[in-house]
Amino acid sequence: MPAFGLMSWRVIGIVVLAGFSAALAWHFQDWRYGRQLAEQARLQAETLNQLTQVAAMQQQAAQDKRLALEQRLSASEQTHYRALSDAQRDQGRLRDRLATADVRLSVLLDANDIAATCAVPAASGASGVDHGAPRARLDPAHAQRIVAITDAGDSGLIALQACQAYISAIVR
Repeated sequence: MPAFGLMSWRVIGIVVLAGFSAALAWHFQDWRYGRQLAEQARLQAETLNQLTQVAAMQQQAAQDKRLALEQRLSASEQTHYRALSDAQRDQGRLRDRLATADVRLSVLLDANDIAATCAVPAASGASGVDHGAPRARLDPAHAQRIVAITDAGDSGLIALQACQAYISAIVR
């Protein structure tokens, strides 16, 4: 029996030593993997922080760009509104002057057409001769219609310029 007792203590010692070695190896692996996981978590947090900063800078740049575009569009809109109101004011003044006969619209006549259709002999005297091109006055009602047409045309051109400026500002 003494041999069996000594053998069993050796086996128990080996088993205990193997168990202790396994536990020590287990703790070492746990410590090593824990360090690796902590390093990965730190790197992931740094990457996320960098991505967040880049996204914030891109968002700020987009906001700055949008604000600059809004300011350019606002300035362009004010300029074109001012041009439109000035043109409307000038057209209104012209219509008023035409209505009061303060001003008369006239058209140039072709001198060759006048000579061909006019049966009046040409005057040989120099008194009262106008050296300018021959003109004919328009009826005030017709003049008002012409001014209205040019007013609509001016408004259309100003609106076209506003649209072109808007597209140009957006494309930039």
